[in-house]
Formats: sequence, C-alpha cells, structure tokens
Amino acid sequence: MTAEGTLADRLYEAALVPELWTETCERLAREVKSSTASIFTIDHQGTHRYVTTPNLAETFVRFAGSDLRFSNLRPERAMQRFPFSFARSTDILTADEYARDPIQRAFIEPAGMEWEAGWVFQEPTGHTVVITLMLAKGLDNFSDEQLARLNVLKPDIARAAYMSSRLAFNEARSMTETLSLLGLPAAVIGDNGRVIAMNPEIEALSPRIRTGAEDRLVLEGAGADALLYDAIQRYKAQVVPTVQSLPMMSRHGAPALILHLLPIRRAARDIFSRSMAVVAVTEVGKVGPPDMRVLCGLFDLTPAEARVARGIAMAGRPEAIAASLGISLETARSHLKRIMSKTGTTRQAELVLLLSGLSAPTFGGGEPKKG
Repeated sequence: MTAEGTLADRLYEAALVPELWTETCERLAREVKSSTASIFTIDHQGTHRYVTTPNLAETFVRFAGSDLRFSNLRPERAMQRFPFSFARSTDILTADEYARDPIQRAFIEPAGMEWEAGWVFQEPTGHTVVITLMLAKGLDNFSDEQLARLNVLKPDIARAAYMSSRLAFNEARSMTETLSLLGLPAAVIGDNGRVIAMNPEIEALSPRIRTGAEDRLVLEGAGADALLYDAIQRYKAQVVPTVQSLPMMSRHGAPALILHLLPIRRAARDIFSRSMAVVAVTEVGKVGPPDMRVLCGLFDLTPAEARVARGIAMAGRPEAIAASLGISLETARSHLKRIMSKTGTTRQAELVLLLSGLSAPTFGGGEPKKG
C-alpha cells in the first residue's frame, strides 16, 4: 500500500471515528514534512472549532477564544485568490499586510512557527473549513513541491471533512429517534439555539414548544423561554448552565412539562458538528408532595432552597415556612426569590402549580432523578 493510500484511508477513518482526527493531523504533517497540521471550522457567528497536532493545541485554545480571530484575513483572501489549491500566506497577503498581521505576531510566532500554507473551502451548511500547516522558525517557506503534494491530497481531505459533517448531522437525527423509542419528545439544538433535528413527539407539543424564526426553539411562556435562551448562551460560552432542567407551566388543561438539557460533549466531533445539547421533555407527575431529590436535581436548588420550595408547594406561606424551618422570614423570602428565578416563575401561585406535581417524575420510565 502506498503512503498516499495509507493517509487517504486514515482520513476517511477519522471521518467515521472523529477521535482519530488528532492523529490524522500528525500523519498529514509528516506526509508533507510540515511542523504542524490543523483543521478548523468557522460558523456564521465566528465560532472556531478545531483539531490540530499537539504542538499547536495551546495556541489554538488562545486563538479560538481571542477577538483577534475576527482580524484574520487569510480565510476570505484564500477563497478569493486560491479557491482550488493550497497557497502560502505570503502568496495571499501583501508584504505590508504580512508585516503588520496580528495573527502572525500574536499566535504563529510565539508558537515557534514562521511559515504557513493552507486551503479554505465552504461546506453546504455555509461553514468555512480551513486546512492549515505551519513550518517552524529557521526552516524555509513551503516549497512548490510541498504545495503540489498537498493539492494531490486535497480531494481526500475535503471529502473526509464533508463526510464527517454529514455524519454529525445524521448523529443528531439518530439521537432524537432513539429518544422516540423511549417515548420522549426530543430535539437537538445547535448554535444560537437553532434546531438541527426534532422527533415527531416534540413536534406534537406545538405550539407549546415550536420552532420560530431561523429555526430557533421557542417555548410558550416568557419565563421558560428566557431560561432556555440563557442556558443556550451559557452552552455557547462553554459554561455549565445554572439551570439544566427548565419548567413549563400547565396551561389550558395541558400538563406542566420539564425540559432537560443534556450537553453533547465530544470535542473531536464538535469541529464538524453544530450540536450543543439534546432537549428532552418529560411530563410532570401526579399531584403530591415534591421529592427533595427531585427539586434539587431538576432546578439546581440548594438543600435549603429545596426545603422552602417543598413548603411552598404544600401551599405554605413564607411566614409559616420560616417558623417551621427555624429560619428568619427574610431568609425564607430570599430563598423564595432565588427559587422563582431558577424555575422561571414570576408569582408564587405559578410556583405552587409547577412544583405540586414533582413527587416522582420519570426520565424514560426510570427512577426519580436524584440530586
């Protein structure tokens, strides 16, 4: 088997097993005698996802989190001037641009690199895919022979990247189909809360849960919708949300619902996937005293907050709850304020209606969720 065939095989294998992309980058770098090799994608919001050889991993962490990434002239310039082939940075930037380039000064040179070559294309979703290689300081710039070798490999790199992107979409659809088998309404949401896939069960909940403009998931009720938006923003920032289960009040005789946000955490897949979380929906159980574990687990309540919430659900007044728990009225009211914030309710009556059915909700027919 030729070296070319071996690398092509590995590219397609990585498309199926995304955890292999880092090793594949190393193989690509060796193949063309480069110091590094990286693949990154850019979405409509400028979010960068990447796989790279380990020697550039820390640099990419800083680059992907820096506003300087918006000053990178290379991707757009490369698509304009060299849409069908690899090119050197010195080919796509003028001498003055190269001398003043902030990416070169802030990231490439501090990483011990000097020269860069790459190719940029757009996949059908509109995401930009960038394949970039670098050579360390002290080495000559990429030769014509190295670029020619990269151009031979280019079709396989592009097909593998496209395949990985399509598989990521199919994976999202498969998640919702699996949850259908459990009887759970579900959707997979991605960047900006856009819905990537929905199953028939969650579609049947419209208009309480529906898609709106730009395929954004929209919830009936301003409180629930605001909580969902906040959670999505936190996922985008890669911060664990304070609320991972979101309540929806009972309306017009329809039962109260709980939306569970389940994060998708596969760094290797994320380069080609726009999925951030699965939203699964469960119906609130029968009326009864709320389970402390359920309250803590669903709404991220502290034990003290859960005790106050349980008292509220039993139609208790803050004064009586404070006395029974041995806390001050001010403390009880402070707990109540945080509980309402975490559950997206605005009035105590709404909170009572929501919490009164949380004695034993199940997730896919299992045991009550524990905190």
